[in-house]
Amino acid sequence: MQELTTKQLNDGDYLLYIYTPFCGTCALARTMLEKIEQVHKETIFYEMNASLYPEFMIENQVESVPCLLIMKDHQIKEKVYAFQSIPNIYGYLMEYKPELFVKN
Repeated sequence: MQELTTKQLNDGDYLLYIYTPFCGTCALARTMLEKIEQVHKETIFYEMNASLYPEFMIENQVESVPCLLIMKDHQIKEKVYAFQSIPNIYGYLMEYKPELFVKN
C-alpha cells in the first residue's frame, strides 16, 4: 500500500484504506489488504491516516476506522467498515476492480 497523493485524490478513482496508527482492528484489516496485494503483486489500495486528514473525514462522512472507501468517477460508491475476511474484500474487488481478474 502507498499513501494517497493529491493527484490520486483528484483523479477520483481509488480504493482507500483509512486507519489510525494505534487501532488494533485497523492492523488486522491492513494485514488482509496486504495479503491481497501480495497475491496480485501490485498496489491496489491506497492508505490514509485519519488523524492527519480531519477535513477529509468530515467532508466524506467517514464514521469510523478501519474504513475502505471506494471512490469511482469522483463519487463514493461504498464505505466498508466491516472487513470480515479476505473473501469479503474480494467481493468488492470483483465489483469495483474487475480488471484484477482478467488473465493476460
